[in-house]
Order: sequence, then C-alpha cells, then structure tokens
Amino acid sequence: MKILYITPDITDSGGISRVISLKTDYLVSNLEYEVCILSVNDSYPDCFYDFNPAIKWFNIKKSKNLFFLQSYIRSIKKIISTEKPDVIVICDAVLWLFIPWFVKTDIPMVFETHFSVSFEKVKNKSLYTKFRAELVHFIKQKTMEKFTCFVAVTNEESKEWNAKKNIIISNPVSFSVAEKADLVNKKAMSVCMNPYIKGLDRLLLVWSKIVEKHSDWILDIYGKWELNSEYQKMADTLNISDNVNFLLPTKDIQNSYNQFSIFLMTSRSEAFPMVLLEAMISGVPCIAYDCPSGPRAIIKNGENGFLIEDGNVNFFAEKLELLIEDENLRFQMGKRAKESVAVYDLEIIMKEWQNFFESLR
Repeated sequence: MKILYITPDITDSGGISRVISLKTDYLVSNLEYEVCILSVNDSYPDCFYDFNPAIKWFNIKKSKNLFFLQSYIRSIKKIISTEKPDVIVICDAVLWLFIPWFVKTDIPMVFETHFSVSFEKVKNKSLYTKFRAELVHFIKQKTMEKFTCFVAVTNEESKEWNAKKNIIISNPVSFSVAEKADLVNKKAMSVCMNPYIKGLDRLLLVWSKIVEKHSDWILDIYGKWELNSEYQKMADTLNISDNVNFLLPTKDIQNSYNQFSIFLMTSRSEAFPMVLLEAMISGVPCIAYDCPSGPRAIIKNGENGFLIEDGNVNFFAEKLELLIEDENLRFQMGKRAKESVAVYDLEIIMKEWQNFFESLR
C-alpha cells in the first residue's frame, strides 16, 4: 500500500513532526508500506527527528506570493498523478481547507489534525480576529464534509469538529521504557514550544509560589528561546531566575524525563499532548490545567496525575507543593501514570491505523 502524507513544516521539534516521523517509520519498517511526504519545509533535509530513509520526499517552500496556492495545488495534483497513492492523508497541511475543493480524485482523502478548535480561539483576542476565526471555522466545517474521513485524536476533539464521517485514533507513546524515573531529584520539567499557547506565563506564576517555600527546587523548561525573551524577563521580575532554566529541545528526550520528579503542563489549548504521554510512560507524575481538550483525555484526576481547574494558579501550586513534599505520593502516582498509558503503545495505535487504511482500500 502507498500512502501520501501532505503536511506542514515537519523539520522542527514539535509534536506533529514527532508523531509523523514515528508513524511513517512504522508503516515503512513494519508494514512494508510505501510512504511519500509532501511538506512545506524551508529547511529540509535538516529535520530535528529522524525519518525513515525509504520515504520519498517532495518539498515546496512557503511563500506569501499570491500565486503560492496555485503552485501548491499544482504540485499536489502532479504528485498524485505520478505516485498514484492508495490513500492521501492531509495532516494539518498548509492551506489544507483549499485542497479538497481544488484537488478532484477518487483516491480516499483523509484529514488528520493535531489541533483543538480552542487553539484558534485562544490565539485570537480582538473582536475582528475572533469574528475571523469563527468564519474560518465555519468554512473548515464545510470543507470537512469533502474528505473521505476525519481522524481525531480524542472523543472531545471529534465532537468539537462535528464531522459526520470520523474515526478516533490517539497519538502513540513515542518510546517504551524498562524502568521508570526514580523521582528523587528536586527538579520539575515542562515543554513549551509555543510559549503563549503552552501557557508559559501561567507556569512561571505557579513556580513563583513554589520557590517561596521550596527554594531548592529547579524548573527546567524546554523550548526555542530568543535572547532576553519576555518570559526570561518575567522570571527576573518574579525573582525566580535562579530556579528556572530555559533549555533548547533535545533529541534524547527519553533520558531527560528520567532526570525529573514532576512534569508540569499549563497549556491554554491542547489536542493530545505527546509530551504528557512521554512523561507518564517514564513514570513521572504530571499536573496539568484542564484546558478545553487534551489533558483530560489522559489524566484521571487524583489517580495517575492531577487535573487542575483551568487558570487556577493557587490550586495548581497547592497540588504541586503536595507532590514536592510527599515523596511516597510521587512514587505511587508515577507508577499509576506509567501503567495507565500502556494502552497508547506504538504497536497498538499503529494496528488501528493499519486497519483503517486497509478498510479504505
């Protein structure tokens, strides 16, 4: 079977890049599928994650030129004509809502997204941008009907998009571990590739309350940082700079989780966060805001982690302090976290994808 993925830029260290690299490698290595990727990548072949060398790449550079859409659609049509895929997967592709209107084919065309509807609502603040977001969402809903099927990562996301033809396939855990983290280091961890959407300002406020009583604890935040960014300045203002490290993304993320005792997520919007799965499979207890979707699909409050009322800084700090002070609770919650995400094993999730693709053929 041959699959054509049409994607955004997947050369970075983000979650979409991570999940596509995992799934396509499995399709090629384990199922002997042929995989082609058409991606809007300015920096290919400098990918953060490793992609299977058997994948056939097609790259187009994004442009603000008025004729970019025309060129983009022409490229898609040409690739479909020459490669003759059995299934086309539009995975959060650039200008995806135009594709099914301008590309006419009998080949099954699937839309797969890793963004919650709340993402646009959070990102847009002014009345104009909110109105524009609602209009775009209406158009997206109409476009959804043009696809053969919509693949959502959670039940909640499926309901948000309200697609008539849909299936739910969650993200897989990106690695397996033989032993869980020992949870003895006085260190907490977070990952913020998009600082505002990931709520980095909210995270720093929470941490400022923790440092008042637990000044020996350190918070490491992985992301892409500009020198003297507004968040580094915010840490200075809150007098927590000595207790916060702004670190660059690492490929050895598996080993990184094992160095920490608690994982924190203060996102304003999520779909199905890979980093939460990775922390939990490593046996690290997690605390997350109950934002419109995402964490609530993974965390069972009080059992395998803590789910905090969205934006409630004091309650978040209270539960974090509880995990800091109660080592036994950390151990028990970390153990249950690891056990609970076993259902997202790569083999299990990819069997669902295989069955889905075969059903389309």
